[in-house]
Amino acid sequence: MTEKKFYITTPIYYVNDVPHIGHAYTTIAADVVARFKRLDGYEVFFLTGTDEHGQKVKEAAEKLEVTPQKHVDKLHQRFKELWLKFNISNNDFIRTTEERHKVVVCNILQTLFDRDEIYRDSYEGWYCTPCERFWTEKDLKEGNCPECRRKVEKIKEHNYFFRMSKYQAWLIEKIKNDPHFILPLSRRNEVLGFLEKPLEDLCISRPKSRLPWGIPLPFDEEYVTYVWFDALINYISVHGSLGEIKNSSYWPANHNMVGKDILTTHAVYWSTMLKAIGLEPPKNIFAHGWWTVNGQKMSKSLHNVVEPNELADQFGVDVIRYFLLREVPFGLDGDFSHKALIGRLNSDLANNLGNLLNRTVNMMKKYFDGTIPTPATPGDEDSALEGKAREVVDEVRKLYDELAFNKILQKIWELVDTTNQYIDKTGPWNLAKTDEGKERLKTVMYNAAESLRILGVLLFPFMPKSCESLMLQLGVEKTIEEQGMRSLDNWGSLSSDTKTQKAKQLFPRIEDKQAAKILAELEASKNDNKDDSGKITIDEFMKVDLRTGKILEAEKVKKSKKLIQLKVDIGTETRQILAGIAESYEPEKLIGRTVVIVANLKPAKLMGIESQGMVLAASNDGTILLAGFDQEPGQGIQVR
Repeated sequence: MTEKKFYITTPIYYVNDVPHIGHAYTTIAADVVARFKRLDGYEVFFLTGTDEHGQKVKEAAEKLEVTPQKHVDKLHQRFKELWLKFNISNNDFIRTTEERHKVVVCNILQTLFDRDEIYRDSYEGWYCTPCERFWTEKDLKEGNCPECRRKVEKIKEHNYFFRMSKYQAWLIEKIKNDPHFILPLSRRNEVLGFLEKPLEDLCISRPKSRLPWGIPLPFDEEYVTYVWFDALINYISVHGSLGEIKNSSYWPANHNMVGKDILTTHAVYWSTMLKAIGLEPPKNIFAHGWWTVNGQKMSKSLHNVVEPNELADQFGVDVIRYFLLREVPFGLDGDFSHKALIGRLNSDLANNLGNLLNRTVNMMKKYFDGTIPTPATPGDEDSALEGKAREVVDEVRKLYDELAFNKILQKIWELVDTTNQYIDKTGPWNLAKTDEGKERLKTVMYNAAESLRILGVLLFPFMPKSCESLMLQLGVEKTIEEQGMRSLDNWGSLSSDTKTQKAKQLFPRIEDKQAAKILAELEASKNDNKDDSGKITIDEFMKVDLRTGKILEAEKVKKSKKLIQLKVDIGTETRQILAGIAESYEPEKLIGRTVVIVANLKPAKLMGIESQGMVLAASNDGTILLAGFDQEPGQGIQVR
């Protein structure tokens, strides 16, 4: 086992969000670093996972009439499946509802409470439910949450607080003395600007009376842990107890990779929490930018949210992995467009890299029956190619320390271009015409193949499946992981007499007509969604069978706050229907009432009870109002 250890994390993603291009961006970036470090001889631990507590999860579960645990058990799978599809090589996937996590959170809470780092006090502030954060009056933007700009509500209650303010001076000094701690520089300056104002203590609890879904405080069961205090601890709870993480050579983490929207929670909350616990903060917190789409903010209302699954199905996983890290400097905001994606695919991948491999393997078949020849004494042109390869390898190693993915790929493409130029300049097709030329041809073709092998190793972290295919076409049986970066130390690691395989296109080009069709379909789909979102045709409406019915029996469903079980006479039969109206209606007052039901709805089970329809109702600020009539219409009358 190697002594060189490396630990990298993504944020844990909130399960109530559908995985989008931003989630994929962070995770692919972390995966690239993890894969490179493994190639470079490190024992890597790469962590991702899901954040599963908090108000939004509770409210979503209530709407579905399921427990929060059942809700998150289903939702976290979306992330696991997406990472599998994108060939993410994480070592572990942590969930904040796991027992291993809860145990460490409670241990840390109790430890800090015993040290008087946590205290109880009354608190009054403005609370944003979507962000699950308290704000002071001065924080608000035009009376709304400064982050999501949605409405806030005034809350006054007793809570528990972490003495975060105690560590403000230490944190400022840490940031100023360690230029690598927070990157890029703009984000470092942003945090220092935030710390110019007095740092308040952090409210780390929520009363169970308001929010029962969370990890209970070990010293007061009437409260649960604030979702951010709970979630941040995942980075160490995955390794076991506090004692185990302190003895682990994985801590401090090399990189906490996050989006810029959660920089404060990681740079300030997490760093001060670790200081209080007695652990060093991560060596680096890197906050990357956001993606816009065709110059617009990504938004469901604009129908422009980019779904990674759909992209991968249409263009291929490795194409997406390459594009996201090639297009924009990591740390800056970027703009996504399908046109730019197609452009990168055609120019970089199909025309340059793909064509280089294709023509090299085809010429190897034509001139040497598919066998890699033994090179002769190198000339100036050969030495120049070898020198370029050495330069690129050395530079790539350095650029990984900066997480400069676009520069890494730019540098690698210098070798792609140099190799293509080398082939054009040496002209294998001309060398094959003479006996003297055929000897020279052996060196040229070997060097082209060796350069491709080096490119395969360098590009493997970005495009693992494509690079494995590249190696197979070159006839290299040793896996890229087995070759590692050490195989690039010396030119000539490719074995002669290796049998190449039939050339295959790694990245099929998207021709102009096909590209135009794809872009037109995307635009049409966007316009359709924009114009007709939520609208149905009259034919679709006529399929809904609305009928009147008289309630014969009504009783509350056990273990449900909202459900009432109804027996409804619809004229031809009596239906059992479950309705979420218990908070607005007493069961006994419903008997004899005429309601409107959807009679042709497929039966569904709620709380283990079959519901054979749906009762129509309106919601007015949380109050449920049943649909009704000015006069008694009778039972089973069709409603139109």
